[in-house]
Amino acid sequence: MAHRLLSANRVNARIAFIFTLSLSCTYLFYNIIFYRSAVMTNQGYEGKPCPPSKSAGGKKLLGKLDNCASLEASSAAQRGSSHLQRITPAAAGGPWTDGNSKNMSIAQKYGNKKLPTALIVGVKKGGTRAVLEFIRIHPDVRALGTEPHFFDRNYDRGLDWYRGLMPRTLDSQITLEKTPSYFVTREAPRRISRMSHETKLIVVVRNPVTRAISDYTQTLSKKPDIPSFEELAFTNRSLGLVDTSWNAIRIGMYILHLENWLQYFRLSQMHFVSGERLITDPAGEMGRVQDFLGLKRIITDKHFYFNRTKGFPCLKKPESSSQPRCLGKSKGRTHVQIEQDTIEQLQEFYRPFNIKFYETVGQDFKWD
Repeated sequence: MAHRLLSANRVNARIAFIFTLSLSCTYLFYNIIFYRSAVMTNQGYEGKPCPPSKSAGGKKLLGKLDNCASLEASSAAQRGSSHLQRITPAAAGGPWTDGNSKNMSIAQKYGNKKLPTALIVGVKKGGTRAVLEFIRIHPDVRALGTEPHFFDRNYDRGLDWYRGLMPRTLDSQITLEKTPSYFVTREAPRRISRMSHETKLIVVVRNPVTRAISDYTQTLSKKPDIPSFEELAFTNRSLGLVDTSWNAIRIGMYILHLENWLQYFRLSQMHFVSGERLITDPAGEMGRVQDFLGLKRIITDKHFYFNRTKGFPCLKKPESSSQPRCLGKSKGRTHVQIEQDTIEQLQEFYRPFNIKFYETVGQDFKWD
């Protein structure tokens, strides 16, 4: 009897041992599987970044890219959200260090393409390129470098096409573009107001006689065989009859173009920059531009120096560059010499237009 009990106990012990061993092996097996899966997931998506878009054109990659892109977008959104809480355009760097380039890279990574909230609409040969280049160094401004001519030549392409041209911006940044021909395009004010009634408009104006001569000088550099300035400017010079159909003359009749804009925009939405003061006091003029755009005055005297060769102010070099930033060779070119009698005749022609313009905008540009 005792022998039978001892044998039964041994059998039960073996069964218990085998059962315990089986449970332990099962537990160990599932732990190994779980750990391996986790490691491979991390290696697959963290150790191997998504292929760049330029190499993802083939259809065979679409399946892989879909999974990769969805995970990457989710991860980027999480990183971007926390990152943008720490970094804002104004805090991303000093006003004349690498701050602006840092802001650009942040905007390119986390920003969106938006329709511009401000436009430099004119005028040709007034100093619009200088204003654009100067305001672009502000960390809270992103500007399109080329002239899109959307509201005068490419309007039929639609706002989505126009938006697609814009640089990416953060919510705290201003999107801006420049096309000087807008100011003299009759349809432009109506079209811009349809985009947004609250668009801010910057108009860079200059003595209309000097502007016309600069305009002619530029055209002459491209077409050396055109008639003389006097031939183009007058229908009858002896009688002092000015040819207002010539574009170089027509642009300078600022008040006529302004009246068209005031049908769609309030005067308070427009800021007029003096092309002359932009040369003699760039910091002062850009300070007023920054005020108009609702920006902190970051662009100041320390950003400029006067280039005697070009006769224009240039931007001092940033710490990351070995060269100052000056406008291109076409800016500051020597004007064609015009007879003093011709200049006086044109000054007399423009005087009533200038006076009306001064009265309307509330600013004396002292062109007379």
